[in-house]
Amino acid sequence: MSETLEPPGLTALEKLKYQGDPLADAVVAEVVADGRTSAVNEVLAQFRDNDQPIPENLPESVRRYLIETDAPPEWADLERVAAAYEFFVDDGMHVASVLSFGAMVNCYAQPRPSRVLSLTHRLNQPHRRLSETSQFVLNLMGPDPFGSGGGFVPTIQKTRLIHAAVRYFITRSGEWDVEADGVPLCQQDMLGALLIFSVQVIDGMRRMGVTVTDREAEDYYHVWRVTGAMLGIPAEAMPETLREAQELNAGLVETSYGPSAEGIELTRNLLRLYEKMVPGKAFDGVVAAMVRQVVTEDVADWLEVPRSRGWGRAVGAGVRAMRLLERSEDHSRVATVVLDKASNLLLGGSVRTLTNGQATALTIPTDLREKWLAAGVCPVTPQRT
Repeated sequence: MSETLEPPGLTALEKLKYQGDPLADAVVAEVVADGRTSAVNEVLAQFRDNDQPIPENLPESVRRYLIETDAPPEWADLERVAAAYEFFVDDGMHVASVLSFGAMVNCYAQPRPSRVLSLTHRLNQPHRRLSETSQFVLNLMGPDPFGSGGGFVPTIQKTRLIHAAVRYFITRSGEWDVEADGVPLCQQDMLGALLIFSVQVIDGMRRMGVTVTDREAEDYYHVWRVTGAMLGIPAEAMPETLREAQELNAGLVETSYGPSAEGIELTRNLLRLYEKMVPGKAFDGVVAAMVRQVVTEDVADWLEVPRSRGWGRAVGAGVRAMRLLERSEDHSRVATVVLDKASNLLLGGSVRTLTNGQATALTIPTDLREKWLAAGVCPVTPQRT
């Protein structure tokens, strides 16, 4: 799987299509061969905090993997990580808005990763994918995600194993041609996801009228770059600066977009999920209009996002108003309240819908939750489950 013979003459970027994650792949292969998958899953389900000792009752290969992957790379700048946290304190709900309406849909515009989702039988589980993505970002944006008191390192480690498990089973399913399509969830796919959740989120926020300074954008990208390294993406494949990342996003990710039956179905199910948040029939079409505001017209058309002339105009007018409010945010308490409450409504609705009315599925880091509560913008006060 990770040792797949790749075609000759490929560039370094093209070779990523045939690369898995040797470290995590080896662990999964051994655990499956030993028939210990369920037992390992039960133990890892209780492994949640950076400070938590590695469970003793794990196979030696799993313990060794957890030890080898428990620290950020040496080049990680923890001051920039702290600065990204402050950015998220101020604009975290706006980040959530763009992730929901833009990044998730752009992921579905990539035919190969969308096909992976179809083969893992997750086309009809948008609530689970959105919930997992939201929790991943919330853990990432804690005050010290990689250090003492944080909870992000186990999240990364388990996510990496999940990716390896998906590669293991899909490559052995008989439904995937590695020679033609590369490795499922390859490093090229992982790099693309990294750029969607970092570069494209910043670009989407700015399109929605939210002010993001160049320093804030660089720090936000840096945190994702550190995360990418901990997920197993080769450091040399990830651009060091945001500008270089934007160029790679345009050349690698956006050129990969296209229509697919899987992407269309994933998008349709996601829109249905969002529409459940909006009461009554009067607002039918507003969710699709919001998606069309954040993604490009080509992506929206390929994924068959419905058009609504009326709501399209209304959302466009709302974005223009938001830009005016954002410019006055530092000088107008009213403008601040309007922006924060709008994002509050989206994230709060997402939590209630994802959990069938239970506000305990998403765990907001304690320090972040306290700051949001103090500012009056935290939609829920969840407990750890």
